Amino acid sequence: MDKEKGVPLKAKVLMEVLPYIKEHRGKTIIIKCGGRVLDDPEVRKGFASDVVLMRYVGINPVVVHGGAPQITEYMRKLSLDVNFLDGQRITDEGAVEVARMVLVGKVNQELVTLINEHGTLA
Repeated sequence: MDKEKGVPLKAKVLMEVLPYIKEHRGKTIIIKCGGRVLDDPEVRKGFASDVVLMRYVGINPVVVHGGAPQITEYMRKLSLDVNFLDGQRITDEGAVEVARMVLVGKVNQELVTLINEHGTLA
């Protein structure tokens, strides 16, 4: 409850986002979600919930997710060299294969599962 105005917090949040819902309803929105965000299970769950809410209010979200920390983690587990130059991963064939495995087989599947807990939306 917002003590200043006597309005429940959820209602206040909905009133604040209503103009954005009106503006973007029926539109496709691209959301870039970095791999660091996906490291935290609670943040990942909240992100999925927000994506579902957007869909239910008539916005078509398209998620483009990262996964750099997860790729690095699996490369190390597989004893592959992890090399960066000026903050960019130097990607050889082994790194590409691991990236594909992690992004498609792990990160993407986790997000799809979280989103689909609310219905078949992803």
